[in-house]
Amino acid sequence: MTPRSLARRLAILGIALVATVPAFAQSSGNQVPPPMRPSSQAAAAQTAAPHASPAQATPSQTAPSQPAPIQGTPSGPAYDIEIVIFRARAALGQPENWAAETTASSATVAGGESSSGSGAVGRLLTVLPASDYRLAAIESRLRTSGTYQPIAHAAWVQTASAWGAPAGLPLESLGINVPGLTGIVSLQRGEFLHLGMTLDYTMQDPPAGLNAPPGTTFVMNETRRVRFFQRNYYDHPAFGVIALITPARGPRPPGR
Repeated sequence: MTPRSLARRLAILGIALVATVPAFAQSSGNQVPPPMRPSSQAAAAQTAAPHASPAQATPSQTAPSQPAPIQGTPSGPAYDIEIVIFRARAALGQPENWAAETTASSATVAGGESSSGSGAVGRLLTVLPASDYRLAAIESRLRTSGTYQPIAHAAWVQTASAWGAPAGLPLESLGINVPGLTGIVSLQRGEFLHLGMTLDYTMQDPPAGLNAPPGTTFVMNETRRVRFFQRNYYDHPAFGVIALITPARGPRPPGR
């Protein structure tokens, strides 16, 4: 099953998504683009808004048009990131030789000595409470669909790594502790923003139809350009991720 057909299946649930596209980070060589300009951020948000579905809130409904970034680090503006990770109850693709997949366990962690590239490395500023979730309705639709099972939902505020420094934040630092699930989420900032998922998921009960024995480790390793307020779908036959990135909304009131 192709990513586009998977996106159509999710659209039946009223979940409008950006289809899988080739990652700019994987096709641009080693050239480092210039830093993102404020005008590029505003243009990205304006571009995303006309494509919102009736079930998807527009930027004016969810955040100020020019949200104040959270300050406190020298590495640039901050961003709100939210993800819903879900597994399939039945096969979403064709059987493959899953033993040939290379695990993502060696992915670089932000702040580690092995960080590659040059420039700033993204930093986690805070993990957000469930009361700040924007994708709660989507998680609920997935849960009641009978086809998908949400396994993790998290939101946080972070700065971005410089282009060419794809270090990421480990799932456990984001409050995600799912048996068998490990990996990192990375955010790079050049001329555009790129959000990456480098995840290993070992399932004792893989979806039927994938010809995968118990204990198979499935690997997701995708990086793509993202725009503000757009829902992005990271595809795999066994599990998937829906991600949303927005400018940080600034300091929360007490208790938020």
